[in-house]
Amino acid sequence: MNFKKMLAAFCGMALTLAASTASAQSFANGADVGWVSQQESAGYAFYNSSGVKTDPFVLLKNLNINAIRLRVWVKPGWNDGADVLYKAKRAAAQGQRIMIDFHYSDSWADPGQQTKPSAWANHTLAQLNNDVYSHTQGTLNYLKSNGINVEWVQVGNEINSGMLWPEGKTTSFANLAGLINSGYNATKAVYPNAKVILHLANGYDNAVFRWFFDGVKGAGAKWDVIGMSHYPPPADWTNYNNRISINMKDMVARYAKPVMVTEVGMDWTQAATSKAMVADLLTKTKALGSNGLGVFYWEPQAYPSWQGYTFGALDGSGKFTIALDPF
Repeated sequence: MNFKKMLAAFCGMALTLAASTASAQSFANGADVGWVSQQESAGYAFYNSSGVKTDPFVLLKNLNINAIRLRVWVKPGWNDGADVLYKAKRAAAQGQRIMIDFHYSDSWADPGQQTKPSAWANHTLAQLNNDVYSHTQGTLNYLKSNGINVEWVQVGNEINSGMLWPEGKTTSFANLAGLINSGYNATKAVYPNAKVILHLANGYDNAVFRWFFDGVKGAGAKWDVIGMSHYPPPADWTNYNNRISINMKDMVARYAKPVMVTEVGMDWTQAATSKAMVADLLTKTKALGSNGLGVFYWEPQAYPSWQGYTFGALDGSGKFTIALDPF
C-alpha cells in the first residue's frame, strides 16, 4: 500500500471512529432525579460501592448517565424554577445534558390527573394559552440566563388524556393542540435548537399512541420527539419490551419523528430482572439508529418507599443496585 492509500485508509478509519463516538455520545443514558434536593433536605445521602458518601450526580455520571430530566411545577417550592436551576447546575457541572419536563400543574400530572395550577384555575382557554407560553418561556429563560443549556423540553407530562383539564382534554384535540403549540413556541423562542417532546404513558400501547398522535397532528400540533413511559411487570417484561419496540418503530414510520423512553422503572427488589429489562430496552432503542434518542430511568436515586415509591434503583443503604449497570 502506498503512502496516499495508507493516509486515505487512516482518514477513513478516523472518520468512522469519530462518527461512532458522536453517535454514542448523542444517545441519552438518562435519569430523572427531580426528588434529589428534597431527599437531601430530609437528611438522605448517597454512597458509592465502598460506602463513601458521594454526590448523586457524580455517582450517576460514573454509571455512564449522561443526561438528567427535571420536572417543573408551577407552585413555588419543590420543583419550581429555583429548585430546578439548583439541580440543573449540579447536572451541568458533571457534563450531563438536560431535559425539562413541564407538568403545567402545581403537582403530579399524569393520565389520571391534569389539574390546573391554582393560579390559573379560573382562566379562560385564551388565558391558559398565554399562561403556558409565559410559564414555559419564563422558566427556560431563567435557566438560560443562569448558564444552563437545555437540550429537550417536554410540553406536558403523560398527556394521554390531555392537560390543563377540562379545557385541554383530548375531547378537544383543537384545544389541546393550541396549548401544545404555546409550549412549543415558547421553547423555541428561548432555545431554538431544543427538541420538544410530547410524552405519553404506556409506551407498549400502540393503539393509544396512534389515536393520540393522529388526533393532535390533525389539529395542527407541533412536536419534535415522541416520548414514552415504560414500567413493565417483572414477570412479563419481555412481552412489554417487544410491544414498546413495535410501537417505537411504528411511531417513527407513521410520523417521521424520533422516539425516546423518558421514563422507565421496576421494583427495586427486582434489580437483576430490571437490569435485563433495561439492557434489552437500550438495545431495542439503539436499533432505531438516529431515531432512537435515549432511555431515562425514573428517580433511580429514590430510597426504597420514599414517598411510597418503590421503583427506584437504590438499596436501603443508599447504594445503586445493578439495575443501572446496562447504561
